[in-house]
Amino acid sequence: MKFRGHKFNAKPTTLDNNRFASKKEANYYAELKLLQKAGEVLFFLRQVPFHLPGNSKYVCDFLIFYANGDCQIVDVKGMKTAMYKLKKSLVEAHYPITITEV
Repeated sequence: MKFRGHKFNAKPTTLDNNRFASKKEANYYAELKLLQKAGEVLFFLRQVPFHLPGNSKYVCDFLIFYANGDCQIVDVKGMKTAMYKLKKSLVEAHYPITITEV
């Protein structure tokens, strides 16, 4: 049986010994590294879980801490699935946050 690839045509990519689900996510990571080097971003975390009712969880791609004190939750999306939309709305209802999609 031949592997057909990801159903959304995402190409898994490795950068700095980190595996990313897509090239788009890896490119965003590279941008964050540049912003960190420039001093605009203090640090960022990858794959941060948010626990939801019903023993479920949502995992954001990046949690970014800016030098000006702002914090941003970012999800790099090529395709917004029904499950993603549901979990995003649950997270935003249970936590005082807004998820930014890029």
